[in-house]
Amino acid sequence: MELLPFDEYMRSLPRKRMSAGTLLRDETGRVLLVEPSYKDSWDIPGGVCDAGEPPWRTARREQAEEIGIDRPLGPLLVLDYAPDDGRIPEGLAFIFDGGRISAAETTRLALTDPEILAVHLLSIDEATQRVAPSLARRLRVAWDAAQTGDSFILCENGQPITAPATRTAATED
Repeated sequence: MELLPFDEYMRSLPRKRMSAGTLLRDETGRVLLVEPSYKDSWDIPGGVCDAGEPPWRTARREQAEEIGIDRPLGPLLVLDYAPDDGRIPEGLAFIFDGGRISAAETTRLALTDPEILAVHLLSIDEATQRVAPSLARRLRVAWDAAQTGDSFILCENGQPITAPATRTAATED
């Protein structure tokens, strides 16, 4: 059996994907979704992590690129293991709390990314109907965590596998 050099061996291993996004809500609890030009389903601001880019940087970068909001992220709400679905390899999906978006901020959104056609504020029930099923499950968990003040819920394919961790005074927004 021939052994590969270490760097060649590492390149031969299957790659996993990571994605990160933000949950933004208005004063009434509606969820901000972006309408991409390249797929039928809508999405939260976010995207696939670039090589060597941590998920929290991805979430903030994508939010700034897609809707023009560049501000520190809140806590991690959901970490979801997404299995290989035959089309996309297995990976990890992160949703961070993007906080509240005011009516004034909503009117000033800068849609400079040609991949984004529009931004919508929808109830959680309407939002979960517009996104892919895997994101719908994950989004519902993130929304519940943000509403109750819980954070960091581990999920497998959008289904919670741990109880939420209640925020303490040291971790509150």
